[in-house]
Amino acid sequence: MNTTTASDQVKDWLHLHLTDQVGSTTFQKLIEAFGDAKSALSANAGQLANVKGIGPKKAEKIAMSRDKVDVEKEINLAKKLGITIITRKCESYPAALNKIYDPPSVIYIKGNFIPSDNLAVAIVGSRQCSQYGQEQASRFAHMLAASGFTIVSGLARGIDTAAHRGSISAKGRTLAIQGCGLATIYPPENEPLAKQITNGNGAIISELPLTFEPLSSMFPGRNRIISGLSIGTLVVEARPRSGALITAKIAIEQDREVMAIPGRIDAPASKGTHQLIKEGAQLVESIEDVLDALGQIGDILRTHSKQKTQEKEKQKQQSLFQKQSAPETIKLSESESSIIEIMDLDPIHIDSIAAKTGMNTGNVNANITVLQLKGLVKQLPGSYYQKRKKES
Repeated sequence: MNTTTASDQVKDWLHLHLTDQVGSTTFQKLIEAFGDAKSALSANAGQLANVKGIGPKKAEKIAMSRDKVDVEKEINLAKKLGITIITRKCESYPAALNKIYDPPSVIYIKGNFIPSDNLAVAIVGSRQCSQYGQEQASRFAHMLAASGFTIVSGLARGIDTAAHRGSISAKGRTLAIQGCGLATIYPPENEPLAKQITNGNGAIISELPLTFEPLSSMFPGRNRIISGLSIGTLVVEARPRSGALITAKIAIEQDREVMAIPGRIDAPASKGTHQLIKEGAQLVESIEDVLDALGQIGDILRTHSKQKTQEKEKQKQQSLFQKQSAPETIKLSESESSIIEIMDLDPIHIDSIAAKTGMNTGNVNANITVLQLKGLVKQLPGSYYQKRKKES
């Protein structure tokens, strides 16, 4: 995706979007009343007041604010930061978002949004999560990304971070939806992760003006974009009044599938997810459960994955028949190699692996998942792992 193309239409939409008192719902009302953004910007306070739901006071504030908006400043900052600004009128606007009740009129994108990102699953959960929650978020993100899904989350601490990392570890795509402007990465410790995402692994997206600070009041609006971009939402851990539950409820309103991973019955972070399951969310224990919950789309992906596996097996057999060579050496990344080097046939806890390799737990878990898929490591109860014996 190229950097901002400041067409007159984009400028008009952006101008109206940056005007105080004009959220996505009011924006849509103004477009319906006046036909386009340019006409809405030209309307006087009296005309604005006649629009249903606005009234004289709000109309006066809108009229005063729009004259102070510096559209060129916003466009120039976007160019400087390598951020694309698109509106609902742009062909590149995500198709899934156009189907929700109150789609953002303007979105900012850093990175690239591609057609395959329309096949996405959101993974959300608590910021104050358990190690179990991190492991499951990373594991499911990795497996779903490897199956062809784009992983959507909120770049927050905890479950969101683990989900983004799990997707990247599978060389998959991930979309991070921020509750602040894209001139700021929040939380700040996720700046390296944000760079990984925008460097060919997906995009960071927001509807908020570039310099808008992270405010708690903005996060529910952010959550509707997370669920709106996804065909299903998987909740890993959620406390009774967490943002993840808000995302799940919005997903239900948007007619999206909601799934939940069960946890310990005495863990506070499990209470919200268990409540979702009681209310009808699909209980998920494996990627097969996710595919089942997604119905026809899951069936198509399952068939596609099976065909790919059969093709790879056929190629492998042909290669063995033609070359009759020694078994191929499994290729490992630097991180995977460092983990294998400190493991032996005795069980080792994930915290010990992290300490000996110098990696954080989330990164270790992502690499361990890959090693499990490659058949080199097996998982034992209690977050212990063991190197598999070589077959003779």
